[in-house]
Amino acid sequence: MNINKLFNINFLFLFIVILLALIGTAALYSAGDGSLNPWAKKHLIRFFICFLMLLFISSLKIQTIYKYSYSIYIASLFLLLSVEIIGQLGKGAERWISIFGVSIQPSELIKVSIILALSKFYHDLRADNIIYIRNLFIPILIILFPFFFVIIQPDLGTALTILLLGILIMFVAGVRLWKFLFGAIMTLFSMPLIWSYIKPYQKKRILSFLNPESDPLGQGYQLIQSKIALGSGALTGKGFLDGTQSYLEYLPEKQTDFIFTLIGEEFGFIGAIFIIFLFLILISISFYISIKTTYVFGRILSLGVSINLFLYVIFNIAMVTGLMPVVGIPLPLLSYGGTVMLSIMFSFGLLLNIDLNFNLKRLES
Repeated sequence: MNINKLFNINFLFLFIVILLALIGTAALYSAGDGSLNPWAKKHLIRFFICFLMLLFISSLKIQTIYKYSYSIYIASLFLLLSVEIIGQLGKGAERWISIFGVSIQPSELIKVSIILALSKFYHDLRADNIIYIRNLFIPILIILFPFFFVIIQPDLGTALTILLLGILIMFVAGVRLWKFLFGAIMTLFSMPLIWSYIKPYQKKRILSFLNPESDPLGQGYQLIQSKIALGSGALTGKGFLDGTQSYLEYLPEKQTDFIFTLIGEEFGFIGAIFIIFLFLILISISFYISIKTTYVFGRILSLGVSINLFLYVIFNIAMVTGLMPVVGIPLPLLSYGGTVMLSIMFSFGLLLNIDLNFNLKRLES
């Protein structure tokens, strides 16, 4: 652990992270009808704790993170498996476990551990060996184990995010494109089988996405109200604490999945674009760190963190604007939720650690 290295940390990245968290706190204050309770205060406390964790992770020896990458993955996988044994029911699915009275959603934590495990695997694998089909076996298992455990919870949105995250990391690691095309064709032919295993409420979500007006008081309600709120915000919004859709309780889950909608209603198109711009800067910095890093583990890990953040942002915004079905994907640093905050800040700590150690000549030491 090297505290002195923290003086060289990327302060622009940290500033934007803090800014987004403060915007999230303000939005949750508005969602709570102008009160710090029940969401804004907890959100701020969680961010402070996770920010200290971020600094701690940033100061660790990168060799230590590399060494225990598989162990972190296995531990996360066991947490995910424990959901089937001691999981708590929420919103029609078992997604949480309670540890010392604290509810944790392992399906969010597993995303970072997949990034770590795949980064270590491809770092240890010689570049000229990536082309061989036999070297697809372990990465596919690393992705499919958590995908299977999450989809049986059932949590279709998170499961698809895990699958897409893993596939994109494999692609940037150098796996040939034709293998992904072959997998996509196989998936397409298996869609009737997949559809038969999808839960009825998930089918309703997909059908309501295609035609929300077919069930305006049921599955289509959230999407319709979200569009109304975003549209009513116009260019500059209705003003802080003046969002009618939120205050009149028309907007469901305004503190989690639909926090972007609340911001869009109160601050309009300009406010929504500003949020997107901030996330784009974070993603761009992540890509830049990957480009300048000299060793494979750091390069793929940085890309994995940026891909994970991109998927969170694009899925959430597409969901609340009606471009994809409502699948329960939160918006990092803005949405209320402890596990998402923990997961994303842990990944940011890893990213900044790579940034502080981008020019290592040798990792295995």
